[in-house]
Amino acid sequence: MTVPASTASASAKTDIVIIGGGHNGLVCAAYLAKAGLSVTVLERREVLGGAAVTEEFHPGFRNSVASYTVSLLNPKVIADLDLPRHGLKVVERKVGNFLPLEDDYLLAGEGLTRSEVARFSARDADRLPDYEARLEAIADTLRNLVLETPPNLREDGWTSALPELLKTLGLGSKLGKLSLTAKRDLLDLFSKSAGDWLDGWFESAPIKALFGFDSIVGNYASPYTPGSAYVLLHHLFGEVNGKKGAWGHAIGGMGGITQAMAAACREAGVVLETGAAVREVLTEQGRACGVELEDGRQFVARAVVSNLNPKLLFSSLVDPGDLPDDFRERIGNFRCGSGTFRMNVALSGLPRFTCKPEPGDHLTAGIIIAPSLEYMDRAWMDSRRDGWSREPIVEMLIPSTLDDSLAPPGQHVASLFCQHVAPELPEGRDWDDHREEVADLMIDTVDRWAPGFRDLVIGRQIHSPKDLERKFGLVGGDIFHGALSLDQLFSARPVLGHADHRSPVKALYQCGSGTHPGGGVTGAPGHNAAREILKDFGKRMPA
Repeated sequence: MTVPASTASASAKTDIVIIGGGHNGLVCAAYLAKAGLSVTVLERREVLGGAAVTEEFHPGFRNSVASYTVSLLNPKVIADLDLPRHGLKVVERKVGNFLPLEDDYLLAGEGLTRSEVARFSARDADRLPDYEARLEAIADTLRNLVLETPPNLREDGWTSALPELLKTLGLGSKLGKLSLTAKRDLLDLFSKSAGDWLDGWFESAPIKALFGFDSIVGNYASPYTPGSAYVLLHHLFGEVNGKKGAWGHAIGGMGGITQAMAAACREAGVVLETGAAVREVLTEQGRACGVELEDGRQFVARAVVSNLNPKLLFSSLVDPGDLPDDFRERIGNFRCGSGTFRMNVALSGLPRFTCKPEPGDHLTAGIIIAPSLEYMDRAWMDSRRDGWSREPIVEMLIPSTLDDSLAPPGQHVASLFCQHVAPELPEGRDWDDHREEVADLMIDTVDRWAPGFRDLVIGRQIHSPKDLERKFGLVGGDIFHGALSLDQLFSARPVLGHADHRSPVKALYQCGSGTHPGGGVTGAPGHNAAREILKDFGKRMPA
């Protein structure tokens, strides 16, 4: 059950204490408890779910607060925790994406994309099936690595090195099954920019914009930044209700996911405590032995698991003296900041876009306001210089078109995922002094493409990068708990030598998105961390 901090006992003992009740913390807790361990989850806020929560932000209007759409949630996690039985229901968008243009538009979705692309380029439409097949071959291979612990490079001799060597050989075997063409594509996708990758495939700006948008979601970069092609690929790992690459909506918002996870935890016997901010990880002779809360209470545990951003954990909660100098330095340089400005708006009605003014299924889509790769590149350059883009990138979803529980009849809620903004403003300026100004700009940007949108807005909720950090612990507003760059992926996430969810402090583990396979509401880091913890406890993952 969930225990308010004010009523919990002055001290407690448990096998495992987990810092942070976000989705990965809940997933990890459920697996550990199902394996027979006693588990306590401590959440700083008064609600479980981390950044995957639903809140009423205007009277009668509810929406996902930070994370806002479903695709990457791992099917094995859904099945193992029996989330549908605990209340999770995910519905597909009727149209995948809608890209407004000055005098036209592009729609994408099942059975739709090729004919739409053909309106702009017959050549691009002909190339699309090969593009999708080759990208899916890579995505399938990497999708199979999502629930694996990466090979971990260490310095403690052959006994420990042998299992890692076997992992490396297994990885090599999987990659070795790829065709030569696929191997070349894999190299390109890990090293090239998304812009260069897409320029090599297509000629029309709309299709490149549609696909290129995924390369800058949560990525404070230009689509022409080397490595951004991998971020595009990362967003293709998911599926909805068995359909690969589909996107959907959790009924009740993203909180529907974490509330189902919390129910699975309660059923397994996990103690879920809210309003419980951890002040310090306690250690004894270099080993984690519990935590102390800000209210002075202590929890004694055989192991501590952190669901926090690695930078936040090791800079704020762990005694620097317990960490090797090189590790501490590298965590200090762990790059965070996704260039994200997140808004929710309450609407008196549906917007009408100049390019497609009639109501329709396109309003259930991810509506991408970024008509070209060049537009995205300018947005990034603006934000680097001025702090935010003069013409920002906005993805808008109107989830109430799929879920009438979120708004009063005839009215709607919209999620605005806005980029690019600087995680820290230049010239010493503070986000608290500019958040309303930038929020107005984001609404005006939508209004340019859907005239009258501004007049529909009857309430709004604003989260600048600074707001995202102080409310959800997203350092620099980073939705992925660390940049998805080659030096911060797989065996190097978060630091080379600690990719197996274990930290330099014995019995201190990590289960958050700052570990493999990275960000998004996947549940995979929580699953993988639980497996490694159970190995150390001499137990197996529950079936």
